[in-house]
Amino acid sequence: MFFNHLLKTIGLGLVASLSVNAFAQQSTESKHNSIHEKMIASQMNIKEQIKLNETKEFMDVLLNEEPEPEIDIYTESWNSQSVNPYVGMDVPDNVKIDVSNYHMPIPGYITSPFGYRPRFRRMHKGVDLKLHTGDTVRAAFDGKVRLTRYERRGYGYYVILRHTNGLETIYGHLSRFLVKPNQDVKAGDPIALGGSTGRSTGPHLHFETRFMGYAINPMAIFDFENQVTHTDTYTFTKDTYQDSRDYSPRANARYASKVTTKTNKYSNHSSRKSYKVRSGDTLGKIAINNHTSVKNLCRLNGISTNTILKPGKVLRVR
Repeated sequence: MFFNHLLKTIGLGLVASLSVNAFAQQSTESKHNSIHEKMIASQMNIKEQIKLNETKEFMDVLLNEEPEPEIDIYTESWNSQSVNPYVGMDVPDNVKIDVSNYHMPIPGYITSPFGYRPRFRRMHKGVDLKLHTGDTVRAAFDGKVRLTRYERRGYGYYVILRHTNGLETIYGHLSRFLVKPNQDVKAGDPIALGGSTGRSTGPHLHFETRFMGYAINPMAIFDFENQVTHTDTYTFTKDTYQDSRDYSPRANARYASKVTTKTNKYSNHSSRKSYKVRSGDTLGKIAINNHTSVKNLCRLNGISTNTILKPGKVLRVR
């Protein structure tokens, strides 16, 4: 009798335990299924994403095949953090600007002047100056770095300097920054290395000079053929700021020929020069210190820009 009662008690406990476990398992499975459904609902359609990426890459190639003037970074390519700081401000009609303490940004000749481009129905608001990737770009005047930024479909890597004389200068299509925002610079200080980033068909420097947002023709300030400023002061007026001053395509061609001849001279055996790599050296640093370009260093030594430089290695720099 007692034994039968004990078996019945054990049986009822086992059934209760199994019922509790079954309920808990059902609750866990239900919760898991709910989470899984939410995860599935939030997943992206990877096939559609691949199609989107392929279309984007195709459009990038298509756009790069049809080069256009750089986008105006004071309007189209600036976000809310870097809008034109002069919007809404009164700009004087006539201002004399001291440009006596200057340095040419690079010794390159003009490959594309300032002015309207009928083909694209837009202005080219600077001048393009010839350089090689890795060439040193220098500050045109004393001032401070306002921006260092990247614009994929426009200026590539670019630097904006605000100068003590009231001007701002812009340097586009760079390959590397040598300065940071808010850094003080002097005329002639290295600020970047030249390149061909952004919307560019080859290595060059896009160089702009602006006064309170107005894109001044750099050829009104600089005589690029003689590598000087035209005068010690530039007078800004709203009627003439887009005009050139004494720009001669023939003189520019003569200067281009002289620069090219000088560059070729450096490759002659009679002017060979070597440099022994030190710890911490980079191709860019070696190029700057030896007044050459990274491209030229790679060509002379049969290396690439990704080559690891070992201390003690001897490189030709001329």
